[in-house]
Amino acid sequence: MEALMSVFQVSVGVLLAIALAAWLLYRYVRDSTQTQHTILRNYPVVGHLRYFFEQLGEYFRQYFFLGDREEMPFNRATRGWVYRLAKDEGGVIGFGSTYSLHEPGALIFVNAPFPVLDEDREATPPLVLGDGYCDKPFVARSIVNISGMSYGAISQPAVQSLSRGAALAGCWMNTGEGGLSPYHLEGNCDVIMQVGTAKYGVRDSQGLLSEARLRELAAIESVRAFEIKLSQGAKPGKGGVLPGTKVTEEIARIRGIPVGIDSISPNRHPEVSNVEQLLDRIALIRNVTGKPVGIKTAIGGWRFMNELCEAILRRGMDAAPDFIAIDGGEGGSGAAPQALADHVALSIDEALPRVVDALIESGLRERVKLIAAGKLVTSARAAWALSAGADFVNTARGFMFSLGCIQALRCHTNSCPTGVTSHNPKLHRGLVVEDKAQRVANYCNNMNMEIDMIAHSCGLRHAREFRREHTRIVQPNGQSIALNMLYPYPDPQPARPA
Repeated sequence: MEALMSVFQVSVGVLLAIALAAWLLYRYVRDSTQTQHTILRNYPVVGHLRYFFEQLGEYFRQYFFLGDREEMPFNRATRGWVYRLAKDEGGVIGFGSTYSLHEPGALIFVNAPFPVLDEDREATPPLVLGDGYCDKPFVARSIVNISGMSYGAISQPAVQSLSRGAALAGCWMNTGEGGLSPYHLEGNCDVIMQVGTAKYGVRDSQGLLSEARLRELAAIESVRAFEIKLSQGAKPGKGGVLPGTKVTEEIARIRGIPVGIDSISPNRHPEVSNVEQLLDRIALIRNVTGKPVGIKTAIGGWRFMNELCEAILRRGMDAAPDFIAIDGGEGGSGAAPQALADHVALSIDEALPRVVDALIESGLRERVKLIAAGKLVTSARAAWALSAGADFVNTARGFMFSLGCIQALRCHTNSCPTGVTSHNPKLHRGLVVEDKAQRVANYCNNMNMEIDMIAHSCGLRHAREFRREHTRIVQPNGQSIALNMLYPYPDPQPARPA
């Protein structure tokens, strides 16, 4: 019996050796005769090691070789900051900061010699969108809010966690251009319904804007406002991209598109080609829904804002959008062409102050509320945005980190290891909705708390008192300059009558 087993083991070993040799010979012949890859043609078989290590390289760099402040798009220190806030572990460090105060672009807040005492602090007041200009204005309570992420781009448990967490924290959640799903409504949070260029969720059978569908959505109490998306920072000039592998039957039904086919929306609203038509569209949606209507756009220069303000002044204050969401060119997306993500649209650092200036010069600043977005995932960056003139801050990737995102850079492949951007049920196991919802709320609440903490350090009673003189920006020579010197406030024009 033992002799028989020995012979069997030898036979299996020989067969495996023959199979391995045959496979290597096959790979050798295939590699040496193909014409697509130079390395494999010159170095058959062993050339595959080059591609193997290339794929592993980004993960080795992330965990072993890059410093805490080096990685892009978000470095380890920033991600760690968000993780601590989401876990409610506090933003406390020991021995000193690794943040360099001498690097160009570094933020420095002007601390007051006599900061505000606890008993003199005030709660940051809410702001009202559409007050006096629509039937159902929206009282927005939180400075920090969830930016547009479509169901489809992110998974069902991710949307559920964000909805429940937003309700706990009292912030709003933007649907993104993919339409309103039942999971957005699950937590009964405040929802801003985004109207994208493809009209997902608000389209008729011809793909045009459906007034009947708008009325249905407006009847939902938690849908507080509507946002017309012109463009986003990650891909200005191109519509949304949802790979066909992520277009499930449910997502196709919500959007009104075919199953399993790439969902690519137009690069602009076909019926909106100038500011006059844009204002017409704002008025139409506001009249149909009775709720505030704003726009979302990336900024490439000053012409658009100047033309928009001039058109509003000709028509009257009631023609203005109730809010404008400015997305910086550094904004993120689940899928975007690299040429656009890298090189198109101004950074939020430059775009936001210029938009604020245009509204001040036109006497529209009090009429139009401003939302800023673009890598504003920390309280310091959010406080900068308030100093520059924003009323609110939106972040998508900050809340993705709070869900457990590890920046694997696989959002477009349906293989996100944390399940945040994947529709593979096996990858949803670690995304426990009850746990992640609390982390979403923790991140939002702690961000608002830290923004207030910076304000109190600057001698302000609450965060809405930030002005440009409270923030300094380090220049290439290592010296800092006040934001109001980089972007002086323009002379305000008197407010026009409604």
